[in-house]
Amino acid sequence: MAKEILDEYSEFIQAKAEASTPVGFEPKDMGADLFDFQRAIVEWACKRGRAAIFADTGLGKTAMQVEWARQVNEHTGGDVLIAAPLCVAQQTVEEAAKFGIHVRYCRDKKDAKPGITITNYEMLERFNPADFAGVVLDESSILKAHDSKTRARITAMFRDTPYKLSCTATPSPNDHMELGNQAEFLGVMSAVEMLAMFFVHDGGDTSQWRLKGHGKTRFWEWMATWSICIRNPADLGFDGSRYNLPGLRMHQHVVESPEALPGQLFSGIAQTLTERRNAKRQSMAERIQVTADLINSHNRPAIVWCHLNDESKAIAATIPDAVEVTGSMTLDQKEAAIVAFTHGTKRVIVTKPSIAGFGMNWQHCNNTAFAGIDNSFEAMYQAIRRFWRFGQKKPVNVHLFLSESEDTILENIKRKEAQHNEMSARMVDHMQEFMKQEIFGMTQEKSEYKRDVEKTENYELHLADCVDLASEIETGT
Repeated sequence: MAKEILDEYSEFIQAKAEASTPVGFEPKDMGADLFDFQRAIVEWACKRGRAAIFADTGLGKTAMQVEWARQVNEHTGGDVLIAAPLCVAQQTVEEAAKFGIHVRYCRDKKDAKPGITITNYEMLERFNPADFAGVVLDESSILKAHDSKTRARITAMFRDTPYKLSCTATPSPNDHMELGNQAEFLGVMSAVEMLAMFFVHDGGDTSQWRLKGHGKTRFWEWMATWSICIRNPADLGFDGSRYNLPGLRMHQHVVESPEALPGQLFSGIAQTLTERRNAKRQSMAERIQVTADLINSHNRPAIVWCHLNDESKAIAATIPDAVEVTGSMTLDQKEAAIVAFTHGTKRVIVTKPSIAGFGMNWQHCNNTAFAGIDNSFEAMYQAIRRFWRFGQKKPVNVHLFLSESEDTILENIKRKEAQHNEMSARMVDHMQEFMKQEIFGMTQEKSEYKRDVEKTENYELHLADCVDLASEIETGT
């Protein structure tokens, strides 16, 4: 019985994947200021109707998403809503104006006007999704930082929105749930359906999934039908020479551990999470001092990233021309402080990667310091990419301050970086030819997908059993 359910379910989702045809439209009068590869991607996304742009930082996702929004607005006569992280909204308004596109920043639907509206993720619930013909999620990978209820609420909120665009940097190829969440938001396929179709479960850890041996090529081909993933325009056959960035200089500063960790006779390497937290606390005073000394030794713009509230407060107080941005501030206070640094009225900003590490364009700055580090490679990568991106004219200096006991954390980050670079390259390689076929050979066949709610929910009731059985079949047990 279970095998029959699995076979029927597989046929059902197979049919959904094959029916993933365009539901969009032919764009008109594309923005003349877009680069050639940007124009090609926007045209593809308009024809697709519901699409994801996974483009590495600095490739112009803002330009592409506002042009897509303009095309949807003009094609449908309906309004478009863009959701963005804190302060990225105001930056988008300014960037859009450079392309002759008017975007209005609003925090509530009562302030919205016909056309394109942008708001912060925190304000989404103040808007009625039925009022919009299209929606854009800017820096959509930040949804990983929200709980599953928030992700599910956003997905459900825009389930019936005709046109959808998801924009973020190249996702981690081994973060299958992120890829599934993106597909589910776009209405391509639910995350659980994606797992059942293309993956097999590895052991008892629910996070361990691997591509089925016979399904690897088909998975990347399916991905290319609804997403574009590029690190450089050359990935799509365009000239990418303008995206050759200046150097990235990493400077490691090791602060001597003042005393042994609890339970140790001599200071050593922190192994457990508790030991790492203790090491961070014990070295805090020294790290604060050397970080502040470095930033105060010059008068150039700089950003200091912290992970502890006490670090942030003390460093900001030690740098005379610094502004601090904390989680406890009101939205107005955060925005004012970030805008002050963005526009150059404040030389230094002190904050956390979780607050300002996504979406900002700070190419006027080429100096940054991490007063402390944690195990999140993605947070560090995104934070560095605020200035090491297209438009940066100078080499970027990144200073890492850590204690002797935190070597394992740094090694962990380096391991994740190497893995990310390798897997991202493989991901693009797998998708490259499929993406070119999509962009340069896409037909205008259209098929509006109608979700069979009753059948989908009925199958998903049995999904846990089906996944377990699929694992057994795949492994031959």
